[in-house]
Amino acid sequence: MKLDRKVRYGMVGGGPGAFIGEVHRKAAALDGNIELIAGAFSSDPEKSAQKGKELNLDQRRVYDTYKEMAQEESALPQDERIDFVSVVTPNHLHFDVCKTFVEAGINVVCDKPMTNTIKEAEELCRLVKEYGVIFALTHNYTGYPMVKEARQMIINGKLGKLRKVVVEYPQGWLSEPVEQEGTKQAVWRTDPNRAGVSSVVADIGSHAENLVEYITGLRLKELYADIHTFVDERALEDDANMLVHYENGVRGILYASQISIGEENDFNIRIYGDKAALEWHQETPNTLNIKYPDRPEEIYKRGNPYLSEAANKASRIPPGHPEGFIEGFANIYCNVADAVTARLQGEEIDITSYDFPTVQDGAVGVHFIHKAIESGKERKWVDMQYSPPS
Repeated sequence: MKLDRKVRYGMVGGGPGAFIGEVHRKAAALDGNIELIAGAFSSDPEKSAQKGKELNLDQRRVYDTYKEMAQEESALPQDERIDFVSVVTPNHLHFDVCKTFVEAGINVVCDKPMTNTIKEAEELCRLVKEYGVIFALTHNYTGYPMVKEARQMIINGKLGKLRKVVVEYPQGWLSEPVEQEGTKQAVWRTDPNRAGVSSVVADIGSHAENLVEYITGLRLKELYADIHTFVDERALEDDANMLVHYENGVRGILYASQISIGEENDFNIRIYGDKAALEWHQETPNTLNIKYPDRPEEIYKRGNPYLSEAANKASRIPPGHPEGFIEGFANIYCNVADAVTARLQGEEIDITSYDFPTVQDGAVGVHFIHKAIESGKERKWVDMQYSPPS
């Protein structure tokens, strides 16, 4: 059942020149059931107002600070206030912004990584439970149709008993010290005061960790990380290579790099079982390859009726027309909107049935980042077993 209006949201961050904020806005608007009505788009009030004008928002709903926004929006009647907030700030602000809106009783969609520390992540888990709000994390690659197909294949046992996982996320955009030239996306990602303890592991390694768990259901048991900084005078790591032991004896390799020259965004995963293997590449996201020991390779394509219900639900257009990055985000926003709608209509909901990363997934990701950096600095295997507050 749908509302007689669109689901309304506000945004914190995503001001002039921001990349990811624009991606979130396009994704949320894609299906026409969510509308942006408020925002605190920058820590500079003038820039926030400028962005609000560019987006044709009512200037009374464009705020100087996120604290003012949370206070003012939560004081409005239910039929006027925002239904959720999208947090697209640099990492160091995630915790304070999310905490402020959770405590105001407003649902939250947050970009990853969720926080800069494990303590903050666990505090958010407790607050989300205490205030009873919906909290989603935008690991957008979980929204791709063929990723959902891969997950369903493993649930159905198509690969047999899992043995090995190889997940890679190579980029080359930080192979030069572009942060010293003022490149906005590089400046904060390589700054420990804003990015936290990690650069490459937090930025893209966290996606790799999350994708493995989403597709396979496997939890990390222990890992050994080799982290390194290749660019002189860079404060945080720009390359990471990990040996991983998952539960049930599954072995893995996780590679995340932003100094791999010539690579754009070839996030990919290969999963090997005792019956078959699968392979998926983000740069060619509409196909999924299945390999066998005794017969030809199979290629599954997005949008076809032979795919699972989950994969086809995540598709919007017929086969042969590319879908990808923004649509992955959009699938998370759509699922959040469905959960918000159900809650607004007074339904008791099981948040795990809405197929988006939760606050607990965020805590697992933050734990992964910190333990991987610990392993890399101390050059040792580390215990990865972890259960976030539920």
